[in-house]
Amino acid sequence: YELTSLRRNDSLFSGFRVLGLYSNHVPHALRYHLKHREFYVVTAVGRSFHTFNVNRLGIVAVSNSLPDDITCLAADRMLVFAATGRLISAFARNKEVVMHYNGHEQEVRLLLPLGDQLISADSGGDVIVWDVQSGEVYLRLHFDPATFDVSAMMHPSTYLNKVLLGSSQGALQLWNIKTSKLLFTFAGWSAGVTVLQQSPAVDVVGVGTATGRIIIHNIRLDETLMSFTQDWGPITSLSFRTDGPPTVASGSPQGHIAFWDLERRQLVTQHRHAHRTSIAGATFLQGEPILVTNGADNAIKVWIFDQEGGGARLLRIRQGHSAPPTTIHHHGNDGKNILSAGQDGTLQSFSTVHERFNKNLGHGSVNKKKEKKKKKGLTYEELRLPAITAFSSSVTRQSDWDGIVACHRDRLATTTWNYQRCTMGAHHLQPPGSRRGAIATAVNITSCGNFAVIGSSCGRVDVYNLQSGLHRGCYGDDEKAHNGVVRGIATDTLNQLTLTTGSDWLLKFWRFKSKKLEEEMKLNAAPASMKLHRESGMLALALDDFTLVVVDIETRRVVRKFAGHHSNINDMTFSPDGRWLVTVAMDCTIRTWDLPSGSLVDCFLVATAPVSVSLSPTGDFLATAHVDSLGLYLWTNKSLCGPVGLRPLPADYQPAVETLPGVTVEETEQEVNSEEEEEDVYQSAEQLGAELVTLSLLPESRWKSLLHLDEIKKRNKPVAPPAAPAAAPFFLPTVPGLTPRFATQTEHETQVTYINTLSAVDQPLRLLKDCGPAALSVELNSLAPEGGGARELLLVFIQMIDSMLASGRDFDLAHAYLALFLKLHLRSLSQDATAMEALNHLSSRLEKGWAELQASFDQSLCLLSYTKSALL
Repeated sequence: YELTSLRRNDSLFSGFRVLGLYSNHVPHALRYHLKHREFYVVTAVGRSFHTFNVNRLGIVAVSNSLPDDITCLAADRMLVFAATGRLISAFARNKEVVMHYNGHEQEVRLLLPLGDQLISADSGGDVIVWDVQSGEVYLRLHFDPATFDVSAMMHPSTYLNKVLLGSSQGALQLWNIKTSKLLFTFAGWSAGVTVLQQSPAVDVVGVGTATGRIIIHNIRLDETLMSFTQDWGPITSLSFRTDGPPTVASGSPQGHIAFWDLERRQLVTQHRHAHRTSIAGATFLQGEPILVTNGADNAIKVWIFDQEGGGARLLRIRQGHSAPPTTIHHHGNDGKNILSAGQDGTLQSFSTVHERFNKNLGHGSVNKKKEKKKKKGLTYEELRLPAITAFSSSVTRQSDWDGIVACHRDRLATTTWNYQRCTMGAHHLQPPGSRRGAIATAVNITSCGNFAVIGSSCGRVDVYNLQSGLHRGCYGDDEKAHNGVVRGIATDTLNQLTLTTGSDWLLKFWRFKSKKLEEEMKLNAAPASMKLHRESGMLALALDDFTLVVVDIETRRVVRKFAGHHSNINDMTFSPDGRWLVTVAMDCTIRTWDLPSGSLVDCFLVATAPVSVSLSPTGDFLATAHVDSLGLYLWTNKSLCGPVGLRPLPADYQPAVETLPGVTVEETEQEVNSEEEEEDVYQSAEQLGAELVTLSLLPESRWKSLLHLDEIKKRNKPVAPPAAPAAAPFFLPTVPGLTPRFATQTEHETQVTYINTLSAVDQPLRLLKDCGPAALSVELNSLAPEGGGARELLLVFIQMIDSMLASGRDFDLAHAYLALFLKLHLRSLSQDATAMEALNHLSSRLEKGWAELQASFDQSLCLLSYTKSALL
C-alpha cells in the first residue's frame, strides 16, 4: 500500500478532462439570466450536469458529481435541481450542492419548481411538495400506481398554487397544493399521458399521449380545442412557440420532430432524424424563433425558424458519439485534433483547444450520390455503412485529395474521407476479383500521403492510389501475403519497406515498390495488432498471449520483450521521441514501458477497460477511449511540467485506481451564477484609510470639462434653430413615477428646494454625480439669489466642499466643483465677509492637503529614480 501511494504521487500521467460529452436521455432544463440577458441550457451527463449558453453553445459551468447517475433535471431562477435515485439535490452557481431533499422511498422521476416550493414525484406513487429554503416536507400525496400512476406534471399559468398531474392510465387531476384538495378530475383520452405543457394562452394546455396524439385542451371549460396525431409513436416532448406564429413542436422516439400549425390545424413541416435517438427534450425560447433540443445521442441542437413556409434550419450543434468510440488517433503534427471512430458509425474530430473546432465527418454511406440512392429505393438505415473498425490518416496531401482511409465492420471495401471538407470521400477501395466473405482488417497510409495499403481477412494486402482510387498491385505470389487474417500493416518513412503481420504468426518484410518478400520472422504467438514508430524504426507487436515484442526494422531483430498484462492488449502508442510505449488492455490497466531500460515505469488502473489510446505528437496529452463510455479522456504528461522520477516498477507491483477525468470549463467562457449570489461579491470600502485620498471613479468627461463649458457650447451650437412641431404643447415639468403626469406649481417648487438643500453632504453629492456637465452648471447657477437661491446656500456649498476635502473622498470632484463654483460666484462672494472667511479656511485646507500629497509624490519619485539608476 505504501509503495502504491508512493508511485501514484510520482506518476507519469494525471487526469485532465474529457471530450465529447454533451447530453443523455434526461430532458434538458432551460434557464434565463436576467442580468446577462441570456438563455442557458442544462443537460445531464452521468453523475453531473453541464450548463451551456444558448448563444454560442459554449460550456460555462460543470456541476460537482453526485453519488449516482442523474435521472431528471429542473431549474428555476436561482437553483438547479437534480434527482439521483431517491435523493434530490439543489445546486447553486450551477456547481455546488446547497441542499438535499431526502424523503422518497422510490426513484424520483419528475421534478417541478414552483415559486418557493419544489414538487417531486417518484415511481411508487408519492408526490411531495418541499420547501426549497428549509428542505422540509410541506405536503405529501400518495397515489396508487395501479389506478393513477403520475407520469407528467405542470403548473397552469395564472393558477395560484395549482398543479396539473397526468397519469399513465390517461386521467388528469388538478390539485391545490396549499389546501391539499383535489379540484377536478379530467377523464382523459384513453391513452397514457407522457407530456403536459402550458400554451401561450391562459387555461389552454398541450397534452401528449403514449399513442402519438397531441391534444390542445382548455382545462377551465374541460373542452378539447383540437388534436393532432403523429405516426412515430409516443409524444416525448411538447413546446409552444411564443414569438408570434401559433406553432407547437412535438418529439418522437425515432428522433423526428413535427411542427403543427394551431390556426390551420395541420402539419406545417417535419424534421426527420433530427436526433439519432429519441428526442429527450425540445423547448422554444421565450419570445424568440429558436428551438433547443437534446437527445440520448449525446447531442444538443439549436434550430432557428427563418425559412420560407415556417421551416427551421440547424443553427448550432454540440455533439459527440452516440455509441462508444472504438478507435482514436491524433490527426496532424500539432496534437490539437483527435480523430475518433465510434460504434455509431460516425467519424468525428475533437479539438483539445476548444469545442468550436470540433468536426463531424458524418456517417459513411453505400453510395454518395443522392440520385442513385433514390433509384435504388433504399431506406435510411440501409444506405448507411456499418461502424469503422480501423482507420489511418495523413496530413501530407489532405489539401489535394482524401487523407483518411477506413475499414468497416463486415465489409471488404474501404472508404476514403476528406478532413478539410468534413465529408466522406469519393472512393470505395476494393480489390479486383475479391473472395466472397472477406473483410478489410488493417489499413495504413504511406508517409507521402499518396498510397494506402490495405489488408483483409483472406490474407490479401493491396496497394491503392489515393488520388485516383485505382488499384496498384498486391503483395504475395498468389495474391496472398499471409495464410490467415492480416492483423497489422505499416510502411516506413521513405516508402522502402512494407511490414505486415497475420494470424499465421509471421511478421513479413516486403519491398514497397517491387512488392517482393525480403524476410519473414516467426513470432511466439499470433499477433493482435502492430504499431510502427517511423522516426526510430521501432515496431511494436501485441501478441495473443498478452505479451509485447519490439522489433528493430533495420536489424530485423527482437530488441525488447514485455510481459505484465493479464488480458488482451487493445491498443498501443509510442511517445514522440520513441522512448516510451504506452499500452492499454482489457485488464483495465494503462502501462508505460521504457524502451531504453526495457522496464515498466508507470502503471495505473481505471474503472472501465480502455479500448484505444493515442499520445499526441507533442507529447503533452494522452487520449484514451473506454468501454461503454461516449467520451475521450485526456491525461496530462507530467514530465513536461517538471521532473518525474521514473524508476522501474517491481514485478509484483499493484497499480492504484485512477478516476477518469471530467469536463472542465473553457477559460474563455464566462461562468453563469444566480442573481442572488452575484450580490454577495466583495465590495471595496469607500475609504481605505483616513490619511488616504480617494478618487470618484467617474469618467473624466464628467468633471474635466466643467471649466470649458462655454467653449463646448459655442462649438456645439446648432447651425439652425430647431423647428417646433405643429401644435406643440408648452413645456411643463413632470413628476417622475410609473405613470407620467405633469407637476403642479407646488410640486415643482418642492423639487427645486430638494435640489438646493445642501445641508447633508451625501444626498446632494449623489445628486450632483448623476448630473452631466451642463446640468451641473445649471444647478450651481441656481444657488445664487439671481437663480432662485440664497446667499446662505452659497455658504453651505462651501462647507460641503470643505467636508469632502476633510474626508479625502471624491478628491477630483471636490476640486472640479470648487473651480466651477468660484468661476460662477467669486464676484458676489468677495462682497460677503462670512463667505470670504469660509473661503480662506478652505484655502488653508487645500494648501495643507496638497503639501501632504506633494511630499508623498516626491518620496515615490525619489525611490523610483533610485531603483532605476542604482546598481543592484
